[in-house]
Amino acid sequence: MFPTLNLGGLVFPTAGLIIILGVWLMLTLVERTAVRTQQNPQLIYGVMATAVFVGFIGARLTFVLQYWSAYSQNLLSIIWPLNTGYTVWGGVALGLAGAFFYARAKRLQPWPTLDALLPGIVFGLMIVSLADFAGGPGYGTLTAVPWGISQFGVRRHPVQVYELLMGGLALFTWWRVSAPGSYEVGIGKPFLWGTAVYSASRLFVDAFRDTPVVVEGYHVWQIIALIILLAVLFQLGRIAHPQDA
Repeated sequence: MFPTLNLGGLVFPTAGLIIILGVWLMLTLVERTAVRTQQNPQLIYGVMATAVFVGFIGARLTFVLQYWSAYSQNLLSIIWPLNTGYTVWGGVALGLAGAFFYARAKRLQPWPTLDALLPGIVFGLMIVSLADFAGGPGYGTLTAVPWGISQFGVRRHPVQVYELLMGGLALFTWWRVSAPGSYEVGIGKPFLWGTAVYSASRLFVDAFRDTPVVVEGYHVWQIIALIILLAVLFQLGRIAHPQDA
């Protein structure tokens, strides 16, 4: 839609600007959510900052390893330029590992930490969706609905907009469940309910995404979202009936 931004003769990639601003807002957000969930803002900020830093390096390194033949003749190209060449899910995996070990080193309690981090995680996913919407990749399947996005002469589902809406719904759910006065008796519920809403929404939204189908017409991320949703609902059931656990 808007892949570049022209400012005074300079051309900037819109997606890159959105991600840079989004990271700053995400880190600011987790400081606020840490206060709401009665956690140490500096430590929660550290967990998220570690995830972002390690994830950025991990996404780059996994891409380089994946296409090592293109980099082996010029090792400087591994670190420059950095405007292209990342494997998202490699970065996610290594970023989560970095955040886990940081939290372990600081001896943070799992459930309160996850409660404080969830809004930042969801907001980060929303930023990626917004960057994709601005940059143009990853639109959905063909459609005739009036709110579809025209691309190369065809109309497609604006799945990134759907993802923004479902992210907003998950954040609203987290905000309601983490209300002051009730959070003390529901530690873990903000993370679980927010994750449940987001995962359930992905089951719906990914049906309109033009991604590889694996079995019986279901998309890869629909299956992953279903597994996460079932696991979260199981844990919510254990919290609601601890005597049966």
